[in-house]
Amino acid sequence: MQLSDNWRPSATLATLKQRAALFRAVRDFFSQRDVLEVDTPLLSRFGVTDLHLGNLTTELQAFPKLPFFLQTSPEYAMKRLVAAHQTSIYQLGKVFRDDLVGRHHNPEFTMLEWYRVGFTMTQLIDEVIALLQLTLGSLPVTQLSYQQAFLQALQLDPLTATVAEIKANLSQHSHVAELSAREDDRDTLLQLAMSVIIEPSFCPKSITVINDFPASQAALAQLCRHDSRVAKRFEVYVGGIELANGYQELTDASQQQQRFEHDNVLRQQHQKPERMADFRLIAALESGFPECAGVALGFDRLLMLQSKKDDIAQVLPFAISCA
Repeated sequence: MQLSDNWRPSATLATLKQRAALFRAVRDFFSQRDVLEVDTPLLSRFGVTDLHLGNLTTELQAFPKLPFFLQTSPEYAMKRLVAAHQTSIYQLGKVFRDDLVGRHHNPEFTMLEWYRVGFTMTQLIDEVIALLQLTLGSLPVTQLSYQQAFLQALQLDPLTATVAEIKANLSQHSHVAELSAREDDRDTLLQLAMSVIIEPSFCPKSITVINDFPASQAALAQLCRHDSRVAKRFEVYVGGIELANGYQELTDASQQQQRFEHDNVLRQQHQKPERMADFRLIAALESGFPECAGVALGFDRLLMLQSKKDDIAQVLPFAISCA
């Protein structure tokens, strides 16, 4: 494509109409459930501490020498709203991640995030499935624990296997053998196995729910009472495409502070800049955060599936290549 052609949108008019219709369907879904739509800032004085997420940053003339972070998720601001008003809320809006560009990834994308006061993780999973079946049709549903998924696909127990055992297992898979040989972080190895080997094995015509992730991969979720090695985190896939990531939300402010501090230890170990934890989220939790379950869902990926497109650029008005 010549540079002069970059003015053209990424999506066709038909896809833009389908995008608008999906926005309406999502809003109707939550309106019928009396969930309040909210709108939180894209800019914040705080980024995320998560080792695997990168914020884009900018500066403002009004606040010289103070970095502002484009948000990777509206989570912290939404939780402050939940703490203040003790009500269920949702948001449809743009987020930004300094990450790779690919068929399923664009640095700027639309996220649907919602929090259900009084819900358990199981109830929220049911609501996610209801939304997907409304928008994608009556797909069958498979639910597995993270442990079961690894045992089925790799005959490997992710809760007990050592780093050496994980690397030995992955060395048998040619497409990840080289990467795994260079990596010594346990969670990075598990995430590599999940994304490259396990997720592509999911049935392409069904909804797959994976729950009870390792506690080390769920910094914002409650731990399971029956097994402290795992946390109340779930992910939802259609085929091999990850659509949603949710938690039984952590309500303990001191635990949350400790997890933020642990994140920064990991960032130091991986030679990444430390990120100051958002003290306002801690204060919101201290104020009396209600029992709550929350989830974030990739709206553009949902539209990809609904419209049967194979690249996220095809469902965005303007992908990063022509932004």
